[in-house]
Amino acid sequence: MTGDQIQILAAMGLYMVAMLVVGGLYAKSNNSTSDYLLGGRKLGPWVTAMSAEASDMSGWLLMGLPGVAYATGLCEPFWTAVGLALGTYLNWLFVAKRLRKYTKVAGNAITLPDYFSNRFRDKHKILMSIAAVLILLFFVIYLGSGFAAMGKLFQSLFGLDYTLMMIISALVIIAYSVVGGFLAVCTTDLIQGILMFFALLAIVIFGYAAAGGGERMVAGLSGLNGYFSIWGVHDPAANAMKPWDALTIVSTLAWGLGYFGIPHILLRFMAIRKVKQIRQSRRIATVWVLISLTAAILIGMLGRSLLGGTLLDGKSETVFSALATTLFPAFIAGILVSGILASTMSTSDSQLLAAASVISKNFFHGLIKKDATDKQILAVSKGTVIGAALIGILFALDENSTVFGIVSYAWAGFGATFGPLVILSLFWRRMNKWGALAGMIGGAATVIIWKEVLRPHFKGVFCIYELLPGFIVAMAAIVVASLLTEAPSQEILDEFDSVRTADVDE
Repeated sequence: MTGDQIQILAAMGLYMVAMLVVGGLYAKSNNSTSDYLLGGRKLGPWVTAMSAEASDMSGWLLMGLPGVAYATGLCEPFWTAVGLALGTYLNWLFVAKRLRKYTKVAGNAITLPDYFSNRFRDKHKILMSIAAVLILLFFVIYLGSGFAAMGKLFQSLFGLDYTLMMIISALVIIAYSVVGGFLAVCTTDLIQGILMFFALLAIVIFGYAAAGGGERMVAGLSGLNGYFSIWGVHDPAANAMKPWDALTIVSTLAWGLGYFGIPHILLRFMAIRKVKQIRQSRRIATVWVLISLTAAILIGMLGRSLLGGTLLDGKSETVFSALATTLFPAFIAGILVSGILASTMSTSDSQLLAAASVISKNFFHGLIKKDATDKQILAVSKGTVIGAALIGILFALDENSTVFGIVSYAWAGFGATFGPLVILSLFWRRMNKWGALAGMIGGAATVIIWKEVLRPHFKGVFCIYELLPGFIVAMAAIVVASLLTEAPSQEILDEFDSVRTADVDE
């Protein structure tokens, strides 16, 4: 290992130690299950906004998006960014406030399955059980992809053993999540979001200067056919543009629909201290997302200008770290590359806490031991963090497993399964539990069937991202099943009507 590599590794090591320290600082703040799993609904607007967005983007923001821009030009990352930015803003605008109020009114629910069960008075806990199973399934897969990304990062940068570094990274996340709970996770997410933001800006600013400005960069890349078009992708092998049709553009925009059903993002809405602070959080989150997505795309293009096609042989996703080590002294580069570590850790820790809430509150307390004490539930929550992480580590042992393909699958699963359910449960008075059940099953089944059965055998419309048809089917299933079955009770209708004017701020 060279001297520069040692400095980079040292900077990344210091960052991981800092995250452990944050976990220790919040160790005494977890006096109840509500504190541990939802922070006692005490998050401020900055922590809420930055935690939500940092836990959303994962390593995709600093690896996947720049890598696509580097290899194929502006088109695909542009439409993806537009979809994600719109999804982020609309989720904050329409869902955040209503969900924060409704979860407090509906039995002070601290998990999504709890909310569904309480919202529809599901005495047999069918909704809660199915929702919990699906959340746990998608999160375990998601966790495995995150741990794998961290192992690959250390392997690609330093040539270190993939399995060893993957396990060490996972253990750091387990440690501060178990000790500090939701408040520690959200605080580390705040730090990680800030680091990601400034790392992106630093690479863009210094890369822009190194490229000689925008005009020189554009001139240098002008020979790449279709590289700056938003209507087709650049094919590096043939140096030609492959046009995109409207169906492909709509499919890419559909990524934004996923936000409405991602549990660890929705939990941030539920945890904010006061409803009136959501407007401020929305502004912070929107600005962060717009700047970060734009910077990530520019990094890919700057990388193509400065590094040429040297990363096209399967290494395009390393363009961020390649620019960091090229443009900055080793230790500073290590701090910037820690942004990749931060982006992955911020998603994994949030998923661990969400999985813990499902097991402890919905399975253990909701189904197995209904008279469990708060201390027992808290113990199960911490045990679940460890157990879920260990399963995620097992999924990540195969270093040849695809990371972002799995993330895409899980994102579609969450978005189609829970997005329509969350939206209609908040805004449609006539919806009932049978509609909720039909929507969950219909959305999840459509995603799986579309991806595994229809797409491999058919072309055309079946090439569209599975989230969009899954979302549409789930919406239709909720409406049809609700209208064909008994209307909600007066108690449920009265509660629905009361949410708009309810004052739930402490």
